[in-house]
Amino acid sequence: MAPTTTSPTGGPTAAPSPYVGRSHDELAELARELLLAGHLIDRSGMPHLIGRFGRDGMAAIAIDEWMAASPIYTKRMQRLLGFESERVETIFKGMQLDVGAPPEFMDFRYVVHDDDHGEFWLDHCGALMDVEPMGDDYVRAMCHDIEDPTFDATAMATNARAQVRPIHRPPRVPADRAPHCAWTVTVVPDAEPLPFPVQAEQLSHSAAAQLPLAGATDGLPTDDGWADYSGPLDQDLVMERFSSATLSAIMDEVCLQGHLLSRGFLLHVAERADGSEAVAIGGKQLSGIAGVTAKRLGALLAVEPDLDGVAAVLALHPMFLPRAYVDLRLDRVGQELLVSLAPSPATTEDDGLTWPAILVDGDDAGVRSAVQCLAPLARVERRDPLEGAAATWSIRLDPDGEPARQADEVTLTEFSTGVDFHFERRR
Repeated sequence: MAPTTTSPTGGPTAAPSPYVGRSHDELAELARELLLAGHLIDRSGMPHLIGRFGRDGMAAIAIDEWMAASPIYTKRMQRLLGFESERVETIFKGMQLDVGAPPEFMDFRYVVHDDDHGEFWLDHCGALMDVEPMGDDYVRAMCHDIEDPTFDATAMATNARAQVRPIHRPPRVPADRAPHCAWTVTVVPDAEPLPFPVQAEQLSHSAAAQLPLAGATDGLPTDDGWADYSGPLDQDLVMERFSSATLSAIMDEVCLQGHLLSRGFLLHVAERADGSEAVAIGGKQLSGIAGVTAKRLGALLAVEPDLDGVAAVLALHPMFLPRAYVDLRLDRVGQELLVSLAPSPATTEDDGLTWPAILVDGDDAGVRSAVQCLAPLARVERRDPLEGAAATWSIRLDPDGEPARQADEVTLTEFSTGVDFHFERRR
């Protein structure tokens, strides 16, 4: 059933929790999908930077983006799941729950030698599979220029004296070298501590960064898995390890990671262009990832391309989660689905450089892309906001019309191998 309520008149109805009523296995599958969706944000955004700023400009913004977001959300996840420490093991646990390293697509493997020494390698790197066809210059930009400072920025959220250094990395010689890369992680007690990145300091004042940690959703079981990750590192961690209630909190934090990442991206685009251009690029980024994610969620949920299916997918779409940050309202009125965004922390960040703010301010592409990638016969029209809403869209089916053409931004994002990736590991 679609998670909507019927509201014949008046203001929009708050969407209920998207997690309640789903089985433990369904929640675990969804958690994997949301981690992958967060990773694919860059596949949606970076092509537009290459066209505007070139490869070097793209790499510079990517560095700033990840150095802004990663130290913030890494620490949040540690606190949420009770594994905060200064040990190498903690660095690895955080990476397992990071949109930068979605399980299987980025198949990180870990060895902890002691509290201060460890290694990781990638048996499969989906990001490399995406970039290798573009040539060695792009591979070096990702695997050298971007990863050197951003791996350290992620590690320093655990220990400012942690150093991540390559054993080997692409370009691959020979061309089929496996694992794709390998790294050491060492805490060097007498090293000069890395400073908190200036990019993260800028983002740390945002409403997203200061949002209270997600709580377990009421009504979900707490006894069907772990409540935290305070035990030893699980080399083969799968989402099924966590309880249903804990999975709900993890998913909210994972979606917040995506918002922090996209805002870090747009803040640093705005530093290199004017604000209106940053908003335009943000709208394109959102259109691409919104459509790709809607397709994958639709397949996961096995929904029909109708209004109920659209409502079910939008309720779980990461551009509208967590509810504490994005106030989504869904109302079914006869043959019409009304989608509203009420004022929320995401719509009131002081620079307007968030996906929900871009939607509210007049760019409909993200909503249209998500809806029509799932239901091509759907028609999306902005209407006067319902009472209490900042923006409202009307969605109707036009069974006699022509199917909507897929947005160019979605097609561009589908260059990534992550679009058709299939998860295999289960408990």
